[in-house]
This record gives sequence, structure tokens and C-alpha cells, in this order.
Amino acid sequence: MDKSANNGNNGKTNELVEALFETYQGDSSINFIDVTNLPVRDKILAILDLLLEILFPGYTGKRPVTRGNVKFMVGELLCLIRTELTEQIELALRHDCRIKRCEPCGCETMAQRVTEDILNELPNIRRMLKHDVEAAFDGDPAAKSFEEIVISYPYITAIAIHRVAHELYLRDVPLIPRIMSERAHAQTGIDIHPGATIGKRFFIDHGTGVVVGETSVIGDNVRFYQGASLIAKSIPKDAQSIKEAKRHPTIEDNVTIYAEATLLGDITIGKDSVIGGNVWIRKSVPPGTTVSMAQPESLYKHRQHHDEHDKDKS
Repeated sequence: MDKSANNGNNGKTNELVEALFETYQGDSSINFIDVTNLPVRDKILAILDLLLEILFPGYTGKRPVTRGNVKFMVGELLCLIRTELTEQIELALRHDCRIKRCEPCGCETMAQRVTEDILNELPNIRRMLKHDVEAAFDGDPAAKSFEEIVISYPYITAIAIHRVAHELYLRDVPLIPRIMSERAHAQTGIDIHPGATIGKRFFIDHGTGVVVGETSVIGDNVRFYQGASLIAKSIPKDAQSIKEAKRHPTIEDNVTIYAEATLLGDITIGKDSVIGGNVWIRKSVPPGTTVSMAQPESLYKHRQHHDEHDKDKS
């Protein structure tokens, strides 16, 4: 390339830099220039991996785990998580303070307290996940072992991440719970908002396309199939006006929701109900109810074999 062409490209680059720089001015929402109080996404995902290693020790194969070394391994991971998670929570809290323009309010102390709360919840989360794995094994005849479910079922990844993210959400930690839940969404196709409350022995068979909105409440022994959605009704233009409202369904105990069913708004599906595939529900359903689509009519058309068709032609 000759010098004149190179100078021409440099000029175009400078013009493009100026045009882009102009779009950055006065905009703090979609760029992060000079922003130091913001959690780091990759660090949060690394912390999440460490938490999953504690919840399912040895399942990644990254750390050989034996009965002799498991306590040492868990202790080492807890120390690392305590340091890293505290730092990221503090950054998230400081970012929230900057957005809300509030006075310094002890973000460091709050971050330390929340981190200890989360770590202390890990035994309870483990117990919940044991029930979830049992529900998957009992509910899926194709499952051969608990180990198969843990290392291969996308649902287990999604619910494990959700149960961690939900604890952070309950403690009003900004940003981090959603970063975690969107990691699960990207990996599994299962979209569970960290605000959703989910009871024991929850199972999603297949999983792809499931959506559970922020204010959803799901009881015990509930089973979903692929594409089931708990979503809000149409959102007004001023979406902030309903931000704190209950917008999503409540699912009581022992309910089964089949594939592609869509449940909208603040409704209740009563316990022991069965929601059939492809239904669209906007009203509450009493306990013990089966909801299904009207039976579609199937058409069968017999087609002759090619050799018989050719014979008729001759």
C-alpha cells in the first residue's frame, strides 16, 4: 500500500474515532469509561464456577476430590470465594449508590455481611439441590443415575445457579444475580429470573425455552416441560409503574405444566392441577383441575408405493 493510501485510511480512521467519541458524550448507561465501581462479569462467572464446585464437588474434574481431601478442597474454595465475592458485591453496591446518588453507606461492611450470609446458605442450597436431583430421577424414566443428571442435565445447571442467584437477589445485591441467571440462560436455554421463588423437588424435563418471570412463585413437587412460560401480561408504556407489583403466576404444590403452555399475569394454578401443552391461561385455575386444548382432528391420507403408482401409469 502506498503512502497516500495509508494516509487516506488514517484520515478515515480519525473521522470514525471522532464520530464514535461523540456518541459517548453524556452517556453513562451503555459505556463504562472512568467507571471503577462496577462488578466484573468474568470474575462473577468465575466465582459462580467455584460455588458450583462446592455444591457438586468433583463434577467438573478440575479438582480431584476424595474423602480424604474434600474438607481441604472445600475450605480452600470457601476462602477464595469469600475474598472474591465480597469484592464484587462491594463494587455492585457502590455502583448502585452512584446511580442513586446516595451518600456513602458502608458498602464494604454490607458486602462482607452478604457474603457470609450466602456462604452460610450453601448447606441449605445443597439440601434443596439433592431434592431437585431426586425429582429429576423419579420423573424421568430415561435417567439412569443421579450422576448422569448432575453432569448432563441442563436443568440442574439452571436450578443450581438460580438457587445461588436468588439468595443474592433476596439481599438486594444489584447486577450480580442477573449476571448469574443470564449465564444459566445462555448455557441451557432456561430463563429463570433470580427473583422467582421456587420450592423443593422442582424439575424441568428437556428444559429448552422455559421462562420464569421475576415475581413467579412455584411450590413443591412442580414439574415443567420444554417451552413452559410464566410471564407477565402486556406491559404498559410506563413499565416502572408496575415494577414492584406481582406480575407473574403462582404455581401451587404438585402441579405439572406440559410443553409450550403459557401462563400470564398474577394468577394462581391450584395444587394437584395439570396444565396441558400449548394452552394459553390468563385466569386462575382451581386445585385439582386439568386444562387442555380441544382435541384436534388428525387427517390421514394413504399414499401408494412408488412401484404401484408407476404400474398404474403403464
